[in-house]
Amino acid sequence: MAAPNKGRRQTGAQSKPGRALALILIVMVALVGGMFLSKQATPRLGIDLAGGTSITLAAKNQPGKPNAINKKNMDTAVSIINRRVNGLGVSEAEVQTQGKDHIIVNIPKGTNEKQAKEQVGTTAQLYFRPVLTAAAGKPTTTPSATPSPSASSTAKGKASSKATPSPSSSTQGRAVTDALKADPTPSASGKPTSPATPTPAQSAQAAKLQKDFAAADCSTEKGRSKVGAVAAAAKPTDPVVACDQKGAEKYVLDAAAVAGTDVDSAKAVIDQQRGEWIVQMDFTSKGSKKFQTVTKKLSQQQDPQNRFAIALDGAVVSAPSVSETLSGSAEISGSFTQQSAEDLANVLSYGALPLSFHEETVTSVTAALGGEQLQAGLIAGAIGLALVIIYLVAYYRGLAAIAILSLTVSAILTYAIMTLLGKGIGFALNLPAVCGAIVAIGITADSFIVYFERIRDEIREGRTLRPAVERAWPRARRTILVSDFVSFLAAAVLYIVTVGKVQGFAFTLGLTTLLDVVVVFLFTKPVVTLLARRKFFASGHPWSGLDPKRLGAKPPLRRTRRPSASTDPKEA
Repeated sequence: MAAPNKGRRQTGAQSKPGRALALILIVMVALVGGMFLSKQATPRLGIDLAGGTSITLAAKNQPGKPNAINKKNMDTAVSIINRRVNGLGVSEAEVQTQGKDHIIVNIPKGTNEKQAKEQVGTTAQLYFRPVLTAAAGKPTTTPSATPSPSASSTAKGKASSKATPSPSSSTQGRAVTDALKADPTPSASGKPTSPATPTPAQSAQAAKLQKDFAAADCSTEKGRSKVGAVAAAAKPTDPVVACDQKGAEKYVLDAAAVAGTDVDSAKAVIDQQRGEWIVQMDFTSKGSKKFQTVTKKLSQQQDPQNRFAIALDGAVVSAPSVSETLSGSAEISGSFTQQSAEDLANVLSYGALPLSFHEETVTSVTAALGGEQLQAGLIAGAIGLALVIIYLVAYYRGLAAIAILSLTVSAILTYAIMTLLGKGIGFALNLPAVCGAIVAIGITADSFIVYFERIRDEIREGRTLRPAVERAWPRARRTILVSDFVSFLAAAVLYIVTVGKVQGFAFTLGLTTLLDVVVVFLFTKPVVTLLARRKFFASGHPWSGLDPKRLGAKPPLRRTRRPSASTDPKEA
């Protein structure tokens, strides 16, 4: 009884290939719909296809510190350069490491390439600036309530977490103007930033700061980039408007009191007494004196003027409050996770150990050159696809229609996913990636051929088409999975061990290999099952590609064998 039940379950599963087809149709509609909803109808093109400038930077060891070139500093440099370039209004720039001491910066066409070129190779600007005033990150016509210092931004001693009254417009104006008067907070040079009596120019500067502060929109990435670019371009002796990295607060910051080069070292550690992550900083002897001077003054002020901001390239990384005079070392404590503490320590260390770069190569790529290469690649792909189709039609005849439909489905899925990835993770379609897609045509076609040949083998054994389709599938499935696994493994290894544009080839090859499995399982197999019920294929029409005579099929297999009458002794 078990065997007949099993057979009925298999027949029931075979009779519902429409479920798989409905699933892949839903996936296709969702991907294509998402592509149009994102207003991105074409894949993002890499610099070799869109044109632009490619800059190769080589890191140089800092004198006296030969171990400054390491993975952590290189990754930090990539992050800073990427933020700098995009802060200039350059969208979709590519910044990545190559090897141990090189950084590749690809700047697409249509951006301020000259200004970007000047920015990418310069050392990061890290400053400690006293906070003059603070407010919520959104634009305001009147000053909003000043946020109280959070636990995650407390230096050494803890500040009160009670909310402070909102400073009035005149209070903010006095705070900014006071920065331009006599006895200001010492700058990085240790000297006053202006004479005792503010000049008309300084009063105008204070008014402009108040206006920029009210208009600053730190709640959006675009607004933060705009404010950060202006702050990064300002002199360290000038007050600036700045945003924090998350956009929750905006600040008017005084002249830089301590420079990043005054930090000797910084590390993230766990405070054993409180059981929380903190960042410990050690200053140089010169930096220690500066830090002692500024913290002494800040500890006597009320919030928010008892805070100092750690500003990296115009963006505030942290703005801890100060409750006591600090000198040679300090700690930033609060609600840090291990990752956030290590990130902040890395930023501070990078300011203390800046990597200097020199330009090895600067290459201009024209859109015309990239267009010609793309056209040549597409022609090569079209020729390869045409040859595959001609082979399929000549050898498999009617089955070639299934292969062509499967290739079409695979192409639609690949195009939609590449387009969405360009919008989502910044994937850029370059020439090696196009080559990977062309190679994938052969991989996908190979899967169809494996399945078709298994079916034809079953027909040669004398089986009819419908059972041949089902018996051939488990054997073909194993071969397809093994083959695609090897291809995907090769693509993954290539992606990991290579850098730059070769990764585009590996990424596309791996993506299309995964899609090959999806298409074969959810489209090709169900379609073959459905067509096996059609008379054209089931009867073995000469143009179906499954003609038993042409395949040299054996006589039909018999289920039972009749016993010979003469061999029964009882009947004799």
